[in-house]
Amino acid sequence: MPKIKSRSDSMEDVKQARLAAAHSFRKGDRVRHQVTQKLGVFQELNLGFALPEVWVQFDSVREIAVTLSCNPLDLERVNLSNQEPEIQLDHELASVKNQLVAVEVLSELTETEAAERHRLEQKVERAFYEAALALRELHERKLYRSTHSRFDHYCRDRFGFSQQNADLLIRAAGVIDNLKITTIGCNFLPTNERQVRPLTKLEPNEQRQVWQQAIEAAGNRVPSGRVVKDIVVQLKQKELFPIAHFCQVGDAFTLMRLEGCERKYNGYPGVATKLKDFTIEVEVFDGTMAVKPENLRPIDDPDVCRQLPATIRRIGRLRQVGLLDRGAQAVLQHLGRQTYLTDLEVELLTFLEQRYGVCDPAADAS
Repeated sequence: MPKIKSRSDSMEDVKQARLAAAHSFRKGDRVRHQVTQKLGVFQELNLGFALPEVWVQFDSVREIAVTLSCNPLDLERVNLSNQEPEIQLDHELASVKNQLVAVEVLSELTETEAAERHRLEQKVERAFYEAALALRELHERKLYRSTHSRFDHYCRDRFGFSQQNADLLIRAAGVIDNLKITTIGCNFLPTNERQVRPLTKLEPNEQRQVWQQAIEAAGNRVPSGRVVKDIVVQLKQKELFPIAHFCQVGDAFTLMRLEGCERKYNGYPGVATKLKDFTIEVEVFDGTMAVKPENLRPIDDPDVCRQLPATIRRIGRLRQVGLLDRGAQAVLQHLGRQTYLTDLEVELLTFLEQRYGVCDPAADAS
């Protein structure tokens, strides 16, 4: 009988389909997300995930557009010239509105007005930073000790926020101190805690790198917290250590924390058969699948590591026979869940091999 297509082949098909869809767009193309119906502008291919995605700058009612990573198969190109008259009219009105706004922005200011605008803008931008610095100093100097024995009680009573909020603000002050190193002459510093939160768990160099990228992604403006978070996620995907440092082909594992349709394999043993950039192809008793390192718990028992690959191969050969009795299927399902086989289980497997006339398992034992 024909061999059933493995999960790795299916994953490769999906990957190629996504790549083909992504390459059908060009940077600057107007696109619509077919699920959310949001409009945006195609940016570039994103290979930071197991399956290819693309970066799209979606329209927003806010000043800062939202750049998100999404499945290219969910996108369709939008041609404004082919849209309904009402929709095209809406875009024309929006264009006129933007031109009016541009005229207002470009109206001349006197030198005094320009200086005053700059001074006020700096006060707005620094308000969050000044608050974070003040809170950090209150904590470090214990200036709350005359009325409160604990800093969290002081923050709750005096400012109305929790210890967690206070900790976030204090960490934010340190992040902004670090960002000031690279924002000399740029004047773009975070204006709220949401923009800083994704940076607090990064190293100083990474904080500066991500912030600069976020400014560029936001069109040389102060980025939103979502833009910063997306770039942090992208950075973490790129920083995954080489799979070869995690395991080698032939290593045995127990699968764990799988989700979706693969949840049924949690607790099953598997053997690494192929190492990819960010995933490992693992063979289980009824096929193969690509999983991330965090979904694998290494098996250190030498006897298990020696027996398991041969057991999986033997079960696989039996499953290729085709029409198996339901009792045989139940036995193979049970054996496929075991990290090692007892003497009786080995006898059962041998009996099934003899019953269905598959290869002599002695070759695997040698």
